[in-house]
Amino acid sequence: MKQQIAVRGIHVRGRHGANPGERDVPQPFDLDVVLDADVTESMTSDELADTLNYAALHADVVRIVQTTSYQLLERLGNDILDALMADARVHRAQVTIGKPKLLAGATPSVTMTRER
Repeated sequence: MKQQIAVRGIHVRGRHGANPGERDVPQPFDLDVVLDADVTESMTSDELADTLNYAALHADVVRIVQTTSYQLLERLGNDILDALMADARVHRAQVTIGKPKLLAGATPSVTMTRER
């Protein structure tokens, strides 16, 4: 049985962007992560080891955004998807990355999905 686990509203600063100056100082990014995973065992065991650890997922995403620097959100998203798919229980991962209020108050975003 597959369950969906989501961590939404991840707010983190990073150095990503293709325009001059965008990578000079950290800027805000908003991310949502949605995973389809088989964590059926956790439904009866009540053990953290049998599910996906939300805190660890959050920490991985934050670490990647803060420690890498890319021109494109697509490249950043690929790195995040690599990390999310490292757990064999994850069948499908989706990440949405937004750059809040970048375009005259509008928030451009990229949504990427990977499946096994």
